[in-house]
Amino acid sequence: MTASGAGPTLVLVLAVAVLVGCGVILLLERSLTRILLGVILLGNGVNLLILLGGRPGGAPIVDTGPVERMSDPLPQAMVLTAIVITFGLAAFLLAVAYRSWYLTGDDEVPDDLEDRQIIRRAVRNEVGTVDLGGEGPNGDPEQVDPEPARRRLRRGDEA
Repeated sequence: MTASGAGPTLVLVLAVAVLVGCGVILLLERSLTRILLGVILLGNGVNLLILLGGRPGGAPIVDTGPVERMSDPLPQAMVLTAIVITFGLAAFLLAVAYRSWYLTGDDEVPDDLEDRQIIRRAVRNEVGTVDLGGEGPNGDPEQVDPEPARRRLRRGDEA
């Protein structure tokens, strides 16, 4: 904030723009590590933006000064909440990235083959097969997968 309390300085506005811009660019990557860094940068940029929206002034503590000269406590409380939420999301993404690295050896997000098939069918104007039901609870191959393919491959069974 400026010394006169008139509003945010250009440096802080540019810092918000750089943090949010870099965060969005990193979110568009396919690596889970870069996505994690993008979420953290985006969260910090939005937190700074929320703080810039508040009224500058002294500490918002009762009986420490006139109310007109106190800062707005609501943006500060919102930023504290946002920090906790961002930390939780970052911990979850870190766990997902670690699990992906542990299982596959990299943290790249693979293409979804079903989505590609749907896109090809839409381009050709095809109708997908209709599931009429009636197979019973264990007879529908679209709904039942007894165990993941990775385990079957480890045992040496056919996929």
